[in-house]
Parts: sequence; structure tokens; C-alpha cells
Amino acid sequence: MIFAVHAVPRSARNEISGIHRGALRIRVSAPPVGGAANEALIALVAKTLKVPRRQVEIISGRTSRRKVLAVSGLGKDAVEDRLAKALACRQS
Repeated sequence: MIFAVHAVPRSARNEISGIHRGALRIRVSAPPVGGAANEALIALVAKTLKVPRRQVEIISGRTSRRKVLAVSGLGKDAVEDRLAKALACRQS
């Protein structure tokens, strides 16, 4: 499964916070220095989707806020369900 992400580094907390211009907005507390924000982003997505970190990969946009992620080992429906649950928990 491949999807777009809008990363927001140096946030107060790590969270999936909604949709921004067609991409999943993900806030991470790590700064965008030395790949720390990318690692935090991968860790958060892997934890949310309940998959090992090695199954989440940034395939485009390593130095940009706009990234494209690929998740292996899960189908589209499973990814969408788990992300929807994470967003629902955030909004309630």
C-alpha cells in the first residue's frame, strides 16, 4: 500500500492529526536533522498499523515535508481501517 504523508516535525507530540491537501498529516516531535524526523515518522506509522518498522519505507520525499510511504505486508483495506481508527481516536 502506498500513500502520501504531510510531515510536521518539531511538534509537541507524535500523532496522526488528520488530512492536509490529500495527504495524511503526521506530527512528530523530532527535528528534521540527521533523519530523526523520518525515523520518528516511520516508527509512528509502524506502531499505528501494528507492523514491524522494516515494513514501512519512505519511497519519495526524504528531505521534504511531503512524502510518499509504502507499507508492505498489509492490504489496502487493513491500512485504511487502522488509520481511520487512529484518526477517530484522535478526534474523540
